[in-house]
Amino acid sequence: AVAAGPMPMPLPAEALPRAIAVLSLSVALSARGAAQRRPPHSDLSANCWSHLHPVNMINSYNMKFHHSKALTSPYPGSHVERSQVPEDKVGWLTEWKDYNPVEYTAKSVLAGPSWADPQINDEGFSPKFNERDGEVERKSLNGLYVVENGRPRNPAGRTGLTGRGLLGRWGPNHAADPVVTRWKRDGSGNKVAHPVTGKNILQFVAIKRRDCGEWAIPGGMVDPGEKISATLKREFEEEALNCLQKSPEEKAKLEKQLHNLFSQEHFVVYRGYVDDPRNTDNAWMETEAVNYHDETAGETMDNLPLEAGDDAGAVKWVDISDKLELYASHSYFIKLVTEKLGAHWSEGPGSECHK
Repeated sequence: AVAAGPMPMPLPAEALPRAIAVLSLSVALSARGAAQRRPPHSDLSANCWSHLHPVNMINSYNMKFHHSKALTSPYPGSHVERSQVPEDKVGWLTEWKDYNPVEYTAKSVLAGPSWADPQINDEGFSPKFNERDGEVERKSLNGLYVVENGRPRNPAGRTGLTGRGLLGRWGPNHAADPVVTRWKRDGSGNKVAHPVTGKNILQFVAIKRRDCGEWAIPGGMVDPGEKISATLKREFEEEALNCLQKSPEEKAKLEKQLHNLFSQEHFVVYRGYVDDPRNTDNAWMETEAVNYHDETAGETMDNLPLEAGDDAGAVKWVDISDKLELYASHSYFIKLVTEKLGAHWSEGPGSECHK
C-alpha cells in the first residue's frame, strides 16, 4: 500500500491535469463467483510501452487518456450493456451534455462482503477519497483523481457505466502481481542459452487460472491495511504453493524457504491504472507488478514444492519467450523482466515501439 500523507482536497473537474500517462491497456476477464474471499483480480495489457519507464509513467503528463476493455459490453458476469462511448468522447475534458451512462453494481457487492464499501449514500459512510482512509487505501498510483457529486471519477475517462459493477471499492481497487523467476539450467547446473540468440533462457512460476483456463502470473487483491510486499508474498504462497491447505508445520517450512527470495532486492515492473472490463466511471483497477529473481543455482527455488491452490488450477515453471500466450498483460510484464535481466525473448528482430 502507498504510504499515507496529508493530501489537498479533491480537485474540481476543470483542474484535472491535462493528461496523466495512461496508455491503451488490454485485459481479458472471466468473472469469478460471488463467494470468493476477495474480489477477482485482473491486470494490465501486453501493449508496447518500453519508450517510457513503466514505474515513471505514473508521473508523466504528456500522453492522451485511452482505454478499451473498460468500454466493452456486456459487463462481466451480467447482461448489462454499457452506454456506447465514442473514442473522441472518452476523455472528461471533452464536453458531452448528452452522456447518459448505465448505473450498475453487482448483487455480490451490494450484499456487503468484507472487501466491499457500502453504497455512497448509506448512512455513516463518509469515505476519504485521495488519501488513506483508515485501513483502506483510497489514494491512486496515478495521482489525484476528481470527486464529483460525492463519487470518484475514473482518471482514464468515461466507461458508459456508473456505480461499482463487480469492484468492491469506490475509486481505486488495488492489486499486486509477483513475478518469480530463475535461470533455466542443465543437469550440471549451467545456465541454458537459446541456440539462436545466445541469450540465457529465463523461467517463471506460472499458474493456470480457474476462471478462464489461461496461464498467468499468480496475483490478487491487496487486503485492507496490507502492505504491497505482503500481498505479493501471500498471493504467491496461496496460488503457487497452496498454503491455505497446509499444516502449520508445512507453512513454517515454506516461509523459511521463501524468506531469502522475498527479502532480496527486487524490480518493480509496473505500478498504475489497469484497463479492466470491470472498471466503471466510479471504480477502477490498479496494480503493482514486482519481479523476484532467484540468481542462485537452485538453492532458493529448486526444492520449492509448487502446488496449485486458491484461484489456480495448475502451477509450473515455464520457459520465457515471445511465443508464450498468457492472461491479460502478463506477457508484457514478462517481457520487461527479460529486458531487465538480459534474457532471451524473441528469435526475430526486436520490435520497436511506436509512440
